[in-house]
Amino acid sequence: MSERVCGMIRRLLDIVLSAAALVLSAPLLLAAVIAIKLESRGPAFYRQRRSGLHGEPFDMLKLRTMVDGAEHIGAGLAVNVNDSRITRVGALLRRTSLDELPNLLNVLRGEMSLVGPRPTLPAQVAQYTPRQRERLSVKPGITGWAQVNGRASLPWSERIELDLHYVEHRSLMLDLRILARTPALVLRGGGLYKGETGGWDGGTQEGGT
Repeated sequence: MSERVCGMIRRLLDIVLSAAALVLSAPLLLAAVIAIKLESRGPAFYRQRRSGLHGEPFDMLKLRTMVDGAEHIGAGLAVNVNDSRITRVGALLRRTSLDELPNLLNVLRGEMSLVGPRPTLPAQVAQYTPRQRERLSVKPGITGWAQVNGRASLPWSERIELDLHYVEHRSLMLDLRILARTPALVLRGGGLYKGETGGWDGGTQEGGT
């Protein structure tokens, strides 16, 4: 099967599955929005500029899990376990990955795919080596090979290597394997924070990677 045909199938799956997921999760999304607004001031949704395909910037959408303006408080962009800026509702949303539901809108808009390397900050991309920039040769995803193999708990360089492995071996079958492994990852709720050895030195606001 040609790469063009695979790309068409992948985009069709992105549209159908993300639209279905949004419809099915609409009650949960509405409940989450209400809970966020009731607990703390500020918008229910959080936008952050990320680097997409070929490094093109876009605004990734998430549910807000921290106090409004958290990037200007305490550790700034770095987020660790038990961070006091994370709200009670936000902690639950993070643990269940429900805060990433709005990513599905990015998928529908064509800025992301269901499967691919997690979209990263422009500041992170600026530090990529030429080889690491290959990570940007495919659309970023909601879940990916690095996500199902350790998530944020992995050292940043290791996560990039896992993403590069995905790029080099990308196929519809690999995408299906990643999608099949993702529910168990979400249920375990592991790898959400960088801990002592994981993550990027600059951290990531709102746990976006």
